[in-house]
Amino acid sequence: MSFPYVSAGRTDTGHVRRHNEDAILVADRIGLWMVADGLGGHAAGDYASGLIAQRLGALSARADLSDLIEAIEDELMDINRLLRHAARERRVDAIASTVVVLVHSRDMVACGWVGDSRAYCFEDGRLRLLTRDHVHGDRTDVTRFAGQAAPAVAPGVLTRAVGAEERLYVDWVVSPRRPGMCFVLCSDGINKELSDAEIEACCRRDAAPQALLQGLVGGALSRAGRDNVSAVVVRLDEMEE
Repeated sequence: MSFPYVSAGRTDTGHVRRHNEDAILVADRIGLWMVADGLGGHAAGDYASGLIAQRLGALSARADLSDLIEAIEDELMDINRLLRHAARERRVDAIASTVVVLVHSRDMVACGWVGDSRAYCFEDGRLRLLTRDHVHGDRTDVTRFAGQAAPAVAPGVLTRAVGAEERLYVDWVVSPRRPGMCFVLCSDGINKELSDAEIEACCRRDAAPQALLQGLVGGALSRAGRDNVSAVVVRLDEMEE
């Protein structure tokens, strides 16, 4: 079966961490792609990100984009509840994960996120950051990581994650679909090592998703590789009539 897009994904443990707490999803059959970055240490972080990938990967295709977005939100809300329960059972503060997801329909694309995993769009030779990190110091947020009030949280600490709070809020941006759009979803293991200008340079150099993916992940690993490194690349092609 042919699709009006080409995608590729890769995740790597990196040079410092002993375990990979990231998870990716490349579900071309339903037009859904995801990167999740687990929190809470090995086993806990693995469980959180892996559960998101498993549950979203089991979704079926929807004719209407809004129906798919609603289904994703329902899954994330239920995962949030499960992770909160698991944390209570293990007697830990939180078992949680960031997530960034891209969904595709015939006319539109939508990007949703929780936390600081990012989505970029490269189009007409320019890179644009679609997401805005849910971290303290970036903007006022409706949630607080681990229930702390804003003044008690250090700058850069996550203010939102799946599993961190009783109520979960997912931010979305929606755009008309245009052939040639290239999307990069990544965990912070990429943007900790590569600046936005360097990510844009990779996009300019490599049009094919697999080549771009190798440039991004390889570029991050050629640096310190302090965190797990994960990315998914999606390029939109012409729609068949």
